[in-house]
Amino acid sequence: MRSLPDLLAKRADISPEATAFRSNAIGQRVSYRALDAAAGRAAALMRRAGVQAGDRVAVLCRNRVEFFEILFGCARIGAILAPLNWRMPAEELGPLLDLTKPRLILFGREDREAAEAVAGGIRAIGLDDPGPQGYAALGATAEPLADRRDWPVDEVWYLLFTSGTTGRPKAVINTYGMAMVNAVNIGSGIGLTAADRTVSFLPLFHAGGIGLHVLPTLFAGGEVTMLPGFDADALIGLIRAKQLDTVFAVPAIYLQLSLHPQFDSLDLSGVRHWGCGGAPLADALLARFVERGAVVCNGMGMTETGPTMFLMDRARVLDKVGSVGKPQMLAQARVVGPDGRDVPRGAVGELWFAGPGITPGYWADPGATAAAFSACGWLKSGDLGRQDEDGYFFVVGRFKEMFISGGENVYPAEAENVLTGHPQITDAAVIGVADERWGEVGRAYVTLRHGSAPSCADLESWCRLRLAAYKVPKTFLFVTDLPRNALGKVLKHRLAELDLQ
Repeated sequence: MRSLPDLLAKRADISPEATAFRSNAIGQRVSYRALDAAAGRAAALMRRAGVQAGDRVAVLCRNRVEFFEILFGCARIGAILAPLNWRMPAEELGPLLDLTKPRLILFGREDREAAEAVAGGIRAIGLDDPGPQGYAALGATAEPLADRRDWPVDEVWYLLFTSGTTGRPKAVINTYGMAMVNAVNIGSGIGLTAADRTVSFLPLFHAGGIGLHVLPTLFAGGEVTMLPGFDADALIGLIRAKQLDTVFAVPAIYLQLSLHPQFDSLDLSGVRHWGCGGAPLADALLARFVERGAVVCNGMGMTETGPTMFLMDRARVLDKVGSVGKPQMLAQARVVGPDGRDVPRGAVGELWFAGPGITPGYWADPGATAAAFSACGWLKSGDLGRQDEDGYFFVVGRFKEMFISGGENVYPAEAENVLTGHPQITDAAVIGVADERWGEVGRAYVTLRHGSAPSCADLESWCRLRLAAYKVPKTFLFVTDLPRNALGKVLKHRLAELDLQ
């Protein structure tokens, strides 16, 4: 099959009055019929602005229903959406526009200044502008456009930028087929149906914000509650009111929920499926949620994989603590050594991925595309992992984060997991630093619970009881916070900056 039907149009035909979105911010309810019509108006608006098939459309906004009107509108005319990171200053956004060369920029009220600073000669339309040239007014006068009702599976739908920790971010190509494969992988993994309700708060310029679980839920005919961003009070309110069936979050958000004053009185069992990804979920944090009735299933994927690759099955979470599960229905994975051959079960190697949900590459960057794939076409993830005798996978860290101490490989995630199990620590990050005797040793950056004051000797003793000596960090630094990206992943390349504070 080389094309898919327009899945929004199909859903609007099958269940037109079912709720697609609820917006907590403005009390809005949007049916599938209304979302389909709004996508058609967005397509007409973009066409009037000169956007043609293959042109890029940049969007700079917080989480809102209009983002998905525009995403589906792009599908109607064959345009390519390029969501921009609203946390970036104009100086960082400029190179992204140079790379993608959008014909149009759409922006929310919070990001007007940045959008106007980088727009230059590019047409810019404000999503909240009340005047005749604003998004609402332009859309109201547009006849919904339905130029095409199929999606070529290999055609580019949207571009998502990598975090750029080693240089300028790359734009990962996401096709229509990748979106469908992700819906199959996550949908079959959690048993997603039209009766399910989920919530959107992860930023929409990340793969998780779009694919976990918003698009799969919409394809299934379910309901999405839209939050402008993560709000612990709002999310806890939805959970307490039994208005959610599935939740996907990153460890930093699970940590924030666990520290909320209402957490210890909250019944979490009303949510049918809890998912986690983006970084390892600490064992101690998992235990906190299990106590409240939530079995959190780890998963793993990449922007380049659509994103879902692995997902833990709920039945084995507690006897396979730390596992990201098995490759899902349309995903394949290997653990590979430096020679490009599979390593034995239990041994650590690089995770390689294959399947129909893998990106074809990076936008306008053939060099980076070639470097990302093996000679036999497998995507090289840069993550280190192992597979146990039962076929379950464990991620032990990034290849670039591993360091060698006294000739032994050290994976920081192991020490981080042990440290976050300490009753006085809320979070930890470990990196390797130069050492005259051992070559490299660990340095731990830890954040503490309010009122806690353990000594470095206390933490060293805690680690020595649980780790081999060469894995124990040599130094411990107490910090108020860890540098993170928009999904809450620790930016380890910036940890050294904390040494100077």
